[in-house]
Amino acid sequence: MRPDIHSDHDKRSARCRVTPVARRALAGLALTLLLASCATFVPEPVDPSDSAAGIYRDTIDGVTVATTLLADEDARRLYGVPLADVGLQAIWVQVDNRSDRALWLLVSALDERYFAPDEAAVLFHAGFSSEDEERITHRFRELAVPLKTTAGGISEGYVLAPRHEGGRYVSVQLAGGDGVRDFGFAVTLPDGDFDFERLHPDLIYAGATHPDLDLDQARAVLRDLPCCTHRKDGSGAGDPLNLVLVGDIDTVLASLSRSSWSFTHRIGPESIKRLIGATLSGAAYSVAPVSNLYLFGRPQDIALQHARNTIVQRNHLRLWLAPFRIEGRAVWVGQVSRDIDIKLTSKSTSLTTHVIDPNIDEAREHLLQTLMVKGAIDRFGFIRGQAPTTEEAPYTNLTDDPYFTDGLRLLARLTGATTTPLHHIEFLEWNNSADPVREFQEPTERSESGGSE
Repeated sequence: MRPDIHSDHDKRSARCRVTPVARRALAGLALTLLLASCATFVPEPVDPSDSAAGIYRDTIDGVTVATTLLADEDARRLYGVPLADVGLQAIWVQVDNRSDRALWLLVSALDERYFAPDEAAVLFHAGFSSEDEERITHRFRELAVPLKTTAGGISEGYVLAPRHEGGRYVSVQLAGGDGVRDFGFAVTLPDGDFDFERLHPDLIYAGATHPDLDLDQARAVLRDLPCCTHRKDGSGAGDPLNLVLVGDIDTVLASLSRSSWSFTHRIGPESIKRLIGATLSGAAYSVAPVSNLYLFGRPQDIALQHARNTIVQRNHLRLWLAPFRIEGRAVWVGQVSRDIDIKLTSKSTSLTTHVIDPNIDEAREHLLQTLMVKGAIDRFGFIRGQAPTTEEAPYTNLTDDPYFTDGLRLLARLTGATTTPLHHIEFLEWNNSADPVREFQEPTERSESGGSE
């Protein structure tokens, strides 16, 4: 039988035939490669003093440190590539060393997850020519802050660290032969939606005269505060007032941000849109707004949070400036709780609300421990607030979430950027809180010195 002289040709044609779908895919790939080959790297100079965050500065023993955060767009212009797209933030640090010793910058104290220049640069190499790859790496290297500052010298540059929206605590530690100089700054980076942007503590009680209480007087006044937050019209009993922080606003922001608490967006059209999107997708929203609760006739003055990598879970606190002081310091009455889920509700402008952990005292303990381990307090104690209750007979908040509590309020005096070692923190022996992890199993034991109530 005569062989088919076309068979090999036909087989080769079949192997080489390109379907319409494949042609479209190849065309898309060609376009992608063409666009990538057209990518250009054009960095621009950026003056850190123009940062929306402003310049933060302090001097210790002849050494002055200045710092700020770059907004995402400023960082893109400076580096020539979008740092925010890969979750990075540029932190500017300047060291003016007027001491007689060289100093080493301990970058890991600022953020142990910082990115080395080459490590960050390689994230942007794809899509650029080999020449531009080299230019990107060189740019990242030249912008990096020097780790050593000579005696009498000035050094400055940038540290690249995981992006913190709204600001962060910047810890600058400089080690030399005469010890370590420790600088700390709570740097806020506004975007128009954060609650701290509208916070003006001096205006809250403008013109009013408020009492300055000693500890015994404060103990009595704090016991007599309402048990809980309430609605705008003063009705209802919401989440319990279980927190009292002592310190001015700068001290509050420094103490909490250094303890990894994040700033928070206000409720508004953009934040509600983003909140709903994160709720539907399960994405992170580390500065998500908190609903308004009321005390002293107004919603919270400021809120902060410890967020997870999903919108569903977080710890959050609300603070109100009180109409009195303690030992000359400002006082913030607050509420702290842990969110463990989300539910739909008509009682919120976003149509959703978080569900709180019923073991609400655990959130109070978590806050205390975050402050203690960072040395951000030098005194704490517990004051009676609302009547205690149990898991079997819980209270409920304004969105019908149940909770149980020993009824105590944490009083903590904050230290800002000053670190207090654990063994130097003073405990006011007014009340002993129960172990919140075992609270639902064991009877609550409380004692208060100085007489019964």
